[in-house]
Amino acid sequence: MSGPYKRLETKLVHAGEPRPRIDGAVEMPIFQSATFEYRGERRYDDVRYLRLNNTPNHLALHAKLADLEGSEAALVTASGMAAISTTLLTVLSAGDHLLAQSCLYGGTHDFVTREFAGLGLSVDFIDADRRDTWRAQLKPNTRAVYVEAMTNPLLEVADLRAVAEFARAHRLVSIIDNTFASPVNFRPIEAGFDLVLHSATKYLNGHSDIVAGAVAGSSALIERIRHKANHLGGSLDPHAAFLLSRGLKTLALRVRYQNESALKLAQFLESHPAVARVHYAGLESHPRHARAASLFAGFGGVLSFELKGPPERADELAGRVRIPAVAPSLGGVHTLLTRPATTSHSGLAREDRERLGISDGLLRLSVGIEATEDLLEDFAQALG
Repeated sequence: MSGPYKRLETKLVHAGEPRPRIDGAVEMPIFQSATFEYRGERRYDDVRYLRLNNTPNHLALHAKLADLEGSEAALVTASGMAAISTTLLTVLSAGDHLLAQSCLYGGTHDFVTREFAGLGLSVDFIDADRRDTWRAQLKPNTRAVYVEAMTNPLLEVADLRAVAEFARAHRLVSIIDNTFASPVNFRPIEAGFDLVLHSATKYLNGHSDIVAGAVAGSSALIERIRHKANHLGGSLDPHAAFLLSRGLKTLALRVRYQNESALKLAQFLESHPAVARVHYAGLESHPRHARAASLFAGFGGVLSFELKGPPERADELAGRVRIPAVAPSLGGVHTLLTRPATTSHSGLAREDRERLGISDGLLRLSVGIEATEDLLEDFAQALG
């Protein structure tokens, strides 16, 4: 989508905002109304109603997100999983087959492995780093391919441009979860993807005070997804929409600071004798550092690491840090520390986690906007 604003920082503040301003309000007001007067709409999906995702708060967000992603259209939903599940149930019908990256967010993995069969859908997992193996897993009923920009929690970086090219060559819908990168670091539409998903709970909002989701893509695909969302009911309430819009305006400032801070913490942890391994694409030791540098404007604010010794060391460290909150989720202003085996990926069987490389002692760190020096000192004392 081409708007009047050229640069990301300006788009974050101004794109989608009503012009002229509503009664002179500089900030988009909260339209705390479930229903609106009838204006001659001919289609059900056009009737203005909160559940139908078309209130003024929704429409402003849709325009802003589309401008940020460089897409024709966008849609906000009640959660990241609402965006993911609704999108997949739109592009797939009973009897269809999905190719999905082998290491996914736990909620997505659970959805495609536990719910698909009952819906007449099937899934196979691909090594998204090995393009030569993908064709063999294609089926006549394969309709889409699903990957993540940076995987949760191991921060792997797939051959994303190759995934988009593969999808085009085989007429598949290419879907990417861009939550970890955000539009500041990566805009997948520009790399050839059809649909971009976000858990807007994370970086887009950035303050850990709402749950929301988003999907961006072509007008035709987003219209289909909106119709499905209208039936499934995963609409975003007006106050959450207001908070998401407000959070977006500082996205570039937050993410760029978090990029820098996370890199310094990753470098510190990698050099510490108590740390066995650090997963962060910004490190030159990362196996896909060069690829990440070619794809992303920054390496993100999330890293994961493992300590030497038994898994219990992870809990000991979590008990010693003073600044990070020991809590799930990511992408907010607070630094958060969590064990994926007990939170985001607890739904996976232990053998599945181990096969994916998610050890019981793995810690995931979402770096907030606190002073980097304070965080470094805190981890130094905790590891000491």
